[in-house]
Amino acid sequence: MYESLKKELRNFHLFILAFDQQAYIKLKELDLDRVTVISLEEFEDEDLLRVKGDRTAAEYCWTCSSKAVLYILENFDVSECTYVDADVCFFSDPSVLSGELGDKDSVLITAHRYSEYCDQTVRSGKYCVQFVTFKNNERGMKVLRWWVEKCIEWCFAVNEENRFGDQKYLDFFHEKFEGVHDLEHAGGGVAPWNVNQYSFREERGQIYMKEKISGNEAALIFYHFHSLIFYNKDVIQLAGGMYRIPDTAITSVYKRYIRYTEEVCRKYRLEQGFWKNENLFRDNDLDKLEHGKNYYQYSLFC
Repeated sequence: MYESLKKELRNFHLFILAFDQQAYIKLKELDLDRVTVISLEEFEDEDLLRVKGDRTAAEYCWTCSSKAVLYILENFDVSECTYVDADVCFFSDPSVLSGELGDKDSVLITAHRYSEYCDQTVRSGKYCVQFVTFKNNERGMKVLRWWVEKCIEWCFAVNEENRFGDQKYLDFFHEKFEGVHDLEHAGGGVAPWNVNQYSFREERGQIYMKEKISGNEAALIFYHFHSLIFYNKDVIQLAGGMYRIPDTAITSVYKRYIRYTEEVCRKYRLEQGFWKNENLFRDNDLDKLEHGKNYYQYSLFC
């Protein structure tokens, strides 16, 4: 994500919240340009520590997403802050997305835009906590502080009518607050749950996406590589088995991302790379991988 952001955007500063000491030490050693690394020791306050023991590691990360944005806006001299998931990769300049915020807008949220066959709106909410922007003004901070308060109160991987993790709270932003804007650019927020709505092509290094129904075309700004897993034994799962990934997305989007990971591993000397240490596949299984469940041989992408 960082390397793609650096490639596509000239003016940015990335704040990274390191959730363990090993990550903090490694990131500090790398001394990345335009990056501030924040340790848990610096970040955690009484409210977070009070609920930390009652939540799983994933639930605690969700609890901290809104709080991380608040921490940055309150402690650093920035006019706005965008929360970005670490498994996002940018393929074009994302400033066009924040540029949608008008003078009266203070918050930007992105809809899942689920495909009909995998619509999870009831379970996970209309909006996705993947790319969320808050301006450092009265309206923006009012929404953000409400979100922080709700996540401290309840943030679990449990499906309830109006709650799921940190995410379903976004469904109430429009109802409760003014100045909330839904991202309109089709190229922001492409992910496994909506990718089959598009076909993709490359031209002069830029990836373009065309909506199959309308025929409208746009540059791909970012892709959310949700649930992509690098297994050992030369196996990669592009996304959860329920999702339909079109061939043009595999060729144009996934191949480029997987090559990015190789470059990052070499550049930062990550010896184990991104591989998950699970022996789920035998050597004689590799020719029988179920592409319908998004399993592929890693070597096919190199």
